[in-house]
Amino acid sequence: MIVDATKVERRGLMYVLSSPSGAGKTTLADRLLKGDSKIRLSVSATTRPPRPGEVEGEDYYFVSEEEFFRMRDNGEFLEWANVFGNYYGTPRAKVFDQLKMGNDVLFDIDWQGAQQLDAVAGGDVVKVFILPPSRAELEKRLRARNQDPEEVVRKRMAKADAEISHWAEYDYVVINYEIDESELMLRSILLAERLRRRRQTGLATIVTHMLNEK
Repeated sequence: MIVDATKVERRGLMYVLSSPSGAGKTTLADRLLKGDSKIRLSVSATTRPPRPGEVEGEDYYFVSEEEFFRMRDNGEFLEWANVFGNYYGTPRAKVFDQLKMGNDVLFDIDWQGAQQLDAVAGGDVVKVFILPPSRAELEKRLRARNQDPEEVVRKRMAKADAEISHWAEYDYVVINYEIDESELMLRSILLAERLRRRRQTGLATIVTHMLNEK
């Protein structure tokens, strides 16, 4: 049975998923977004040019470097980073607008982005780190998925080790033994966090009305 956590007016949350490449984070994020009308995927601004099929405002907000730096210097980003020569940032106003409407915003970001979010909006942030069942299984998945040369695989594994070392900075850790089980865990975490008293902004009104019914 799915519990309805939307009956009471509430403030949304920022649901952060982080993991090393190959641990299943993207698949799990896609599953969370399907069938839940109260989750929105965070859309970043980027200075890289759009790729074929990408839609402005759905995949990214495409901006010039000049505009990106202006937004950054004005504090308009919750977090930002330079990735392979292109800049990416999360627009603050768009995320907070969703939270005020009671929608949750899903972030697929690394530990550095999670740290930045926590620093500026810790009360709204719930962080989950997704681990593979084992290091050997992660390497197996990377080899099967990418068909990369040995040197590239070694670099990816070294990066994975660095990312995994930050697991203790997260609120929850899910070991992705099996995708359906992991999805259920992530939905359970989301439900519990939605039900936190401080996020249910409509509770005070309901309780006051209840006490006045005497």
